Amino acid sequence: MTFNDIFKSSFLENVTAISPLDMILTLVLAFGLGLFIFYVYKKTYQGVMYSSSFGVTLIALTMITAQVILAVTSNVVLSLGMVGALSIVRFRTAIKEPLDIAFLFWSIAAGIILAAGMIPLAVIGSVVIGLILLIFVNRKPHKNPYIIVVSCTDHRAENEVMNRVNQYAERCVIKSKSAQKGLVELNLEVRLKEENTDFINLLAELPGVNSAVLVSYNGEYMG
Repeated sequence: MTFNDIFKSSFLENVTAISPLDMILTLVLAFGLGLFIFYVYKKTYQGVMYSSSFGVTLIALTMITAQVILAVTSNVVLSLGMVGALSIVRFRTAIKEPLDIAFLFWSIAAGIILAAGMIPLAVIGSVVIGLILLIFVNRKPHKNPYIIVVSCTDHRAENEVMNRVNQYAERCVIKSKSAQKGLVELNLEVRLKEENTDFINLLAELPGVNSAVLVSYNGEYMG
């Protein structure tokens, strides 16, 4: 094959460049890996609002990437044109969860490796990555924290609230405190001894307490 033969481009030659068996096998395996990535995404999702469309996007992204790489590997001219075409694409969808970036890159990488013919690497690598994510993302060595917002009238009621909270919490930290004339508001981060939130009703019934609110805290925190 000469240098000129490499850059020859014939439509009829491109039709038979990839065998139907390679096409079907690559797309079926890409679909299977995409389903596995989707499954791991569902099991490890920890955000507020789950988006099923993002999971379907992971499947489609794996298959589309495999299809593109399969075409690129069969034609050098097409690969050069694909680089130029993809360089002008801009994605402006905001990524809300940092872990979503890992799943997007995982889908793209799985499609590339699969279309390159490295099937064992794509399958075994995806299985190992999935197991690691399932173990470490869902691993919770500490109890979930809660935020308690209490509004009371005076310092005596504040002390009574703190004493009552310490009875039910392993750890209690004052995150913020605001005081006005006749009004004291406390924001407390607590780790409960038991997953029982009935004590909030008791706090609200204490003399001098106007309201008590318990909120599950899902943000970043230190153990």
